[in-house]
Amino acid sequence: MYQAGSSPEPTAPEFDAALARHGLAPLKRTAPDTLQVNVGRLCNQACHHCHVDAGPGRKERMERATAERVVELLAASSCVGTVDLTGGAPELNPNFRYLVEQSRALGRAVKVRCNLTVLFVPGMEDLGRFYRDCGVELVCSLPCYGVENVERQRGPGVFEKSVAALQLLNKLGYGRGEFVLDLVYNPVGGFLPPSQAELEAQYREQLGARFGIEFRRLLTLTNMPIRRFAAMLHREGKYAAYLGLLVNHFNPATVGGLMCRTLVSVGWEGGLYDCDFNQMLEMPIGASAPGRPLTIFDCDDLVRLSGTPIATGSHCFGCTAGAGSSCSGALA
Repeated sequence: MYQAGSSPEPTAPEFDAALARHGLAPLKRTAPDTLQVNVGRLCNQACHHCHVDAGPGRKERMERATAERVVELLAASSCVGTVDLTGGAPELNPNFRYLVEQSRALGRAVKVRCNLTVLFVPGMEDLGRFYRDCGVELVCSLPCYGVENVERQRGPGVFEKSVAALQLLNKLGYGRGEFVLDLVYNPVGGFLPPSQAELEAQYREQLGARFGIEFRRLLTLTNMPIRRFAAMLHREGKYAAYLGLLVNHFNPATVGGLMCRTLVSVGWEGGLYDCDFNQMLEMPIGASAPGRPLTIFDCDDLVRLSGTPIATGSHCFGCTAGAGSSCSGALA
């Protein structure tokens, strides 16, 4: 058991040891079915929990040549059925619509990680219709169904705009059968998410009764102890306690569904990673040469990554604690 305050942050060997105790080591990937593309850190919000450390002042962004190579690699990788676009606010990247349109033209499903308020950024007036016309699946952040918790995590005025965006998307057919609209819950503080099924029922009741909002399902995500959320925990003197919570709630039943086993993450510069969290910690999948991480320019088919070991660290306890956490919500 990890004792809060007894030692520095848990290391990768500690997570690997937890896997080994349950006969789950080493952790390796299968053929990837999802290509997650982080197009950069520019965002119209600056949320307290953001593992990307995104915000309005960030300059990192995917350039056109990199986006074109992503499309080329996608076309060559028949194992990949879904493209998952994230950021920052991915819609603010000038190559966002190109990536959506080209991915759909190749017959791939496209998911977009949307913060909702981006629909009201000047120049984005047709964004909802673009989503609909391209048949994009939306995964939208809404950390609570009440104003106080949302604005505590995401800033003043965000709840009202988020509600308005969801109502607009409902009018376009999202969340009402044909077009997929999922919501995402992140805890406001240093605790694990509650039961996904129970919380979904509360969201459905509250958002439906108060605002007439409909959605397909709610996904609960654990806050990862990296970047901005980690900095907040350190400031409040709660980092060790939060790591202890994650370590002490390690659940071996979550390991089989970990997203790193079937997902490849692409960084804004083209680096390849096991997940978006590893990307933010600069832990690449592998090296094509000493000291240089593997990139989309070194790989001709993502199926070749099958069987490769997954890079792990103390943050991996965040995905395996309690009911587990992934880009698709709870795992167990």
